[in-house]
Amino acid sequence: MAIGGGLLVGLVVVGIFLVLVFVVMGMYNALVRRRIDTDNAWSQIDVQLKRRYDLIPNLVETVKGYATHEKGTLEAVIQARNQAVSLSGGQASVAQRAEAEGVLGATLGRLLAISEAYPDLKANANFGKLQEELTSTENRIGFSRQHYNDTVARYEESRQAFPTNLIAGAFNFQKKDYFNTTSAVEREAPKVSFT
Repeated sequence: MAIGGGLLVGLVVVGIFLVLVFVVMGMYNALVRRRIDTDNAWSQIDVQLKRRYDLIPNLVETVKGYATHEKGTLEAVIQARNQAVSLSGGQASVAQRAEAEGVLGATLGRLLAISEAYPDLKANANFGKLQEELTSTENRIGFSRQHYNDTVARYEESRQAFPTNLIAGAFNFQKKDYFNTTSAVEREAPKVSFT
């Protein structure tokens, strides 16, 4: 009976150990899935930002032909675009990218507001098409940012909640940053003048 009892205790211990291993594996895999979802959501933002970067030179060239004395605004858009593109290589933090994108969005708003002062530009079919594509892209960027922030929230909830926080700490799951608007320039509404 002592041998049978020892065997039973051994099987119970092995069973408990296996259950714990499967629980840890499940928590680890859930964290991995959330991290991959977050990385995928970030790549979707990158796709839309690249689309925006590609549209801007065409928009600037179209405006240049009509609004020659708006050189400062055109240069600001080009400079903001170049700054945002330079940060898109993967080395910049989410906060740095958000700041650059905020400045770019604000300068684009000023560029689009210029069209109100130039009826010929506003009537130009190419400008209208570019403006429509840019508006569509801005909407996609907004949805991508929202989706990214939602996936970061789910990841961070999993990473910080007990007991998965033990697994996250043991396997070095790093904190993910939200794509927040921190720029005062981006928070400011563009000024449109019809004079």
